[in-house]
Amino acid sequence: MSNSIYTYAITVPSTLGYALLGLLARHARTGYELTQALRAPIGYYWTASHSQVYPELAQLEEQKLVAHRVIDGPGPRDTKRYRITPAGRRAVAVWAVRPPDAAHNRDQLMLKVYSMWTADPVRARALVVGQRDAAAAMLRHYGEIERSMRQDHGELLDDPTTPQFSSYATLRRGLGFERHAVAWCDWLLAALTGEKPAPPEPE
Repeated sequence: MSNSIYTYAITVPSTLGYALLGLLARHARTGYELTQALRAPIGYYWTASHSQVYPELAQLEEQKLVAHRVIDGPGPRDTKRYRITPAGRRAVAVWAVRPPDAAHNRDQLMLKVYSMWTADPVRARALVVGQRDAAAAMLRHYGEIERSMRQDHGELLDDPTTPQFSSYATLRRGLGFERHAVAWCDWLLAALTGEKPAPPEPE
């Protein structure tokens, strides 16, 4: 008999799968609770549809990365509450420190600004004002979350070994992004109104 070499494909979770593992590493949740958490806070930096969650959970369970138990639900059907397994915790820990895939830049606003010199100045300013208002509103929202986190978790936000710290780290990135967006819109509006824009803040 000739020797044969068999290649076995190892199935690894998708990015959504790792997002679910990251949520379950904090505490057990139902599919509905996972869907809600994917809207906020995960939805601030990664989006997924409701229809993707349950098939992904089934795959994670098949891979022995999560397990479930049946609990009483609000409706006629029983509800599954999922927990992460030791193998799932190891998998998400390894994934969390791997370099991310290269991001594909698709920023429609920047594409519009690139051609804004062709547009009516009044309408151009109106567009930028709208973008500034949206960024300022998100900045206020993030500020409220930060105050709430400080009140609820205190010193845990300064301890890198806690899930609260990791959540706060993502919030700090959002705060910085929105502050920069507001400052950039102010600079652009000054230029569009014929004013001399203020020099940028030093890095």
